[in-house]
Amino acid sequence: MAQVLEFKLPDLGEGLTEAEIVRWLVQVGDVVAVDQPVVEVETAKAMVEVPCPYGGVVTARYGEEGTELPVGSPLLTVAVGAPASGALASGPIASGPLASDSEDEGSGNVLVGYGTQAPPARRGRLRPPGAGAAPGRRSPDSSSVGGPGPDRLGNADGAGAGAGSAGSRRGGLPDADMTVAAAPAAPAAGPAGSGAASRRPVRDEEPVADGTGADAGRRAYGPVPVISPLVRRLARENGLDLRELAGSGPDGLITRADVEHAARAAASAPTAARPAQAAAAAPQPAPTSTSTHARGTRVPLKGVRGAVADKLSRSRREIPDATCWVDADATELMHARVRMNEAGGPKISLLALLARICTAALARFPELNSTVDMDAREIVRLDAVHLGFAAQTERGLVVPVVKDAHTRDAESLSAEFARLTEAARTGTLTPAELTGGTFTLNNYGVFGVDGSTPIINHPEAAMLGVGRIIPKPWVHEGELAVRQVVQLSLTFDHRVCDGGTAGGFLRYVADCVEQPAVLLRTL
Repeated sequence: MAQVLEFKLPDLGEGLTEAEIVRWLVQVGDVVAVDQPVVEVETAKAMVEVPCPYGGVVTARYGEEGTELPVGSPLLTVAVGAPASGALASGPIASGPLASDSEDEGSGNVLVGYGTQAPPARRGRLRPPGAGAAPGRRSPDSSSVGGPGPDRLGNADGAGAGAGSAGSRRGGLPDADMTVAAAPAAPAAGPAGSGAASRRPVRDEEPVADGTGADAGRRAYGPVPVISPLVRRLARENGLDLRELAGSGPDGLITRADVEHAARAAASAPTAARPAQAAAAAPQPAPTSTSTHARGTRVPLKGVRGAVADKLSRSRREIPDATCWVDADATELMHARVRMNEAGGPKISLLALLARICTAALARFPELNSTVDMDAREIVRLDAVHLGFAAQTERGLVVPVVKDAHTRDAESLSAEFARLTEAARTGTLTPAELTGGTFTLNNYGVFGVDGSTPIINHPEAAMLGVGRIIPKPWVHEGELAVRQVVQLSLTFDHRVCDGGTAGGFLRYVADCVEQPAVLLRTL
């Protein structure tokens, strides 16, 4: 008989906890092969095509285009293997193993650095039809095999989200990334095994609401509807008890917005009233036309914009930054670039020359190629220079990273900048290409501005800003002349160095811009 395998949104890496469905690549009823891309999703870092590790017939999709799903949520279900007569229409659940030996092997392919391996062995027991669950406990099988066939195979309320544990990972996917559901069965009897039992996103064994008596506002012991580890961490950091929060997500799922709203309510309430207000806190609807608030359009802070907001806010909270700047005569650097490109070969970009100057300066001032570990109270000076550069795209600001920039020459840097810029423009950058930077170069001169005080890209320690290069009056060799002048600014983490080091770094960069021959000393 056919087995219905549930494929959940995998961990896409780099701490990402959610993704938005951009485009479905398959329809219900389509036949898919192992590792065939089935959906295109947008994370806070990149657009990713997600391959399905199972081959078979798509029986259900969860979520419309534009829906944002947390990691671990069901994406679709696939019927694997030749179905027995009427297996996908009706009939009781067959006994015995739900997976054959032929499907013990995973696809072996990799999704953004995370494997699509064989699903873990079942650890739970399959309840026979009609068996109820123990009082006060949620049956592990009531959500995956107890519901009626149409709900499980066709609707977003389908079964199969509750079995398995997300506590461990195999091949980069949670244990709960695959739930095996047999062909549709008749509704199970009993209070917990009823076919009306809804699928709930649960993870850890924590109190759940029992809905009775004086404790109706709290939860008796059982699962708490939380998927995202970020939500749990935010709750811990703000001293909130998840048992006392009402979730606004599907099936009572507690979301990040619920926790943040509760934290704001607790912070603004009087001390004696905080516990009661935190328990009742929940996201409020947007102001209506009759609201006393100013009218306007509300734009969801999510995707790239949300990731930028989170990262820059964290940088401002945690990093005591300072900025210094200097004007430099870039005339000789511009002439040197022209001569290099006239000599033949691949064209050298100005950004590549500035990057080469940065890596030489960091070799002299390694304090600025570092990060701060406050838990250990240590400054970690990094051996390699992974150079990020700010790129403005239609999706927003992204910072691709040139790995091992200190080992590259100007030609190699030009080629890598061009490749990453094109990938940023088309939205095909991978999370690996957007993370791991140790120092950032920000060429905001392309926007026609002279200066800025950039915010450090946490957890880095410094960022060099480059303004526009324009003709200005300048004293050159004792006489007033029109020269190509640029403003350079350095924002640095004052915990890793003092102003003398930062000033020395910026002065060396300016010297190289004014006299490119200075670089010959470090080649």
